[in-house]
Amino acid sequence: MISRLNAALFVLMLKAFAALPYGWSARFGAALGSLLYLIPSRRRDIVHINLSLCFPELDEAARRDLARMHFQHVMRSYVERGVQWFGDGDKLHGLTELESEIDLASCTQTPTIFLGFHFVAIEAGCMFYSTEHPVTSLYTRMKNQALEAIAKTQRERFRAVMVPRNNSAKKVIQSLRDGVPVMLAADMDFGLKDAVFVPFFGTPACTLTSVSRLAKLSGARVVPFTTQVLPDYRGYKLRVFSPLPGFPSNCAETDTRLMNAFLETQIRRMPEQYYWVHRRFRTGPRGSRRSTRMR
Repeated sequence: MISRLNAALFVLMLKAFAALPYGWSARFGAALGSLLYLIPSRRRDIVHINLSLCFPELDEAARRDLARMHFQHVMRSYVERGVQWFGDGDKLHGLTELESEIDLASCTQTPTIFLGFHFVAIEAGCMFYSTEHPVTSLYTRMKNQALEAIAKTQRERFRAVMVPRNNSAKKVIQSLRDGVPVMLAADMDFGLKDAVFVPFFGTPACTLTSVSRLAKLSGARVVPFTTQVLPDYRGYKLRVFSPLPGFPSNCAETDTRLMNAFLETQIRRMPEQYYWVHRRFRTGPRGSRRSTRMR
């Protein structure tokens, strides 16, 4: 009952934000993020730990400035779910720039896995793509089932089909055989199952090998994409890159290293927009003494 009530209240707020001019809701989200950063919290600690591991060359003041900007973007991403979930297609098109190194129409003829990463605007990019093209998109299930049902419905209101990440391999393969590209992200720490430890900014990070395995099973090309929050509250930029060269190889670890190296390059372009509130280094190699603060 409480979870349904919380979901209903959240939806009401998102619909209110969707009705506002984009710049107003984005500024509200940024202001809220600045305020929340001032309050000590476990998530703030996680951000500080991640940034200290990934950017040791920055001094403490610079990392704290980066963390504060990140909190602004994270809260904006929640507020901007309003326009992403409840805004119409024309509004999404007006807010999103597209830069693609491939012909997106070719994805119905050439099996394609779109490899996304958890930048704060990933939702906006996926929603924008689905206004024009069919796509199967993998997602992680939520603890609040009522909110998950709402999110699934809104994400599917254009041409997307949402599939839970767990046990999704058969549906992914079938989708690719049917000429429908698949969107997924594999840069979160989900534990040791189907994962390897590869460097992420020089620190071993538990990283899923699912992209390599699915590409090998399906023969699909792997096309990375990012979505950037543009400055001055102008909206978003969806950037679709050329397929990763030589991917998949005969080694899942090699493929996963390549994936993380590509991600590092993109993070350095917009470090405040990567999802640092996630416990990226939660799982340590067996026998390691990873800091308990990461767990």
